[in-house]
Amino acid sequence: MEYFDDMAVGAVRETAGHTVSRDEIMAFAREFDPQPFHIDEAAAKAGPYGDVIASGWHTAAMMMRLIVDQFAGRVASAGSPGFDNLRWLKPVRPGDTLRVRSTCIEKTPSKSRPNLGSCRFNTEVVNQNDEVVMSLTTIGMYTRRPQ
Repeated sequence: MEYFDDMAVGAVRETAGHTVSRDEIMAFAREFDPQPFHIDEAAAKAGPYGDVIASGWHTAAMMMRLIVDQFAGRVASAGSPGFDNLRWLKPVRPGDTLRVRSTCIEKTPSKSRPNLGSCRFNTEVVNQNDEVVMSLTTIGMYTRRPQ
C-alpha cells in the first residue's frame, strides 16, 4: 500500500491504456451529452470535427476509470476535494487509445487531520500518439502510514 508518506514530488504515474469505440462514445453521449457531434454520424461528418468525437465529460469519466483500475487497492486514497484547470485540448475519436499520466507537483500534510495529507498532480490524458487530449490539476487526499 502506498501512503501519503511514500509519495514524492516529481514522481510520475501512468495507467494502462483504453481504446475508445464509436459505440461507447455514442452511448455515453446519448445518456449524458447529446450534442449532434457526439451522437449523430451525419451531423458530425458535416461539423467542425469531421466525425463523431467523445464528450469531454466522457474523457474525464474514462480518466477516472483508468486511475481507479490502476491504483485502487494500491494507494491509501481518502477521496478528493476536487480539481483545477480542466482543459480539453484535442478531440477524442473512435479508435483512440487513452492513458493517464500524473506527476506529483505538491505534497501537503493536513494541519487539522494529522492522519491525512493531500497531493496535487499535473494530470494529462494522452492518446496513442502521446498527444495530450485533456489536462487538469487533480487533488488527492491520502492517509498517512500507520505508526
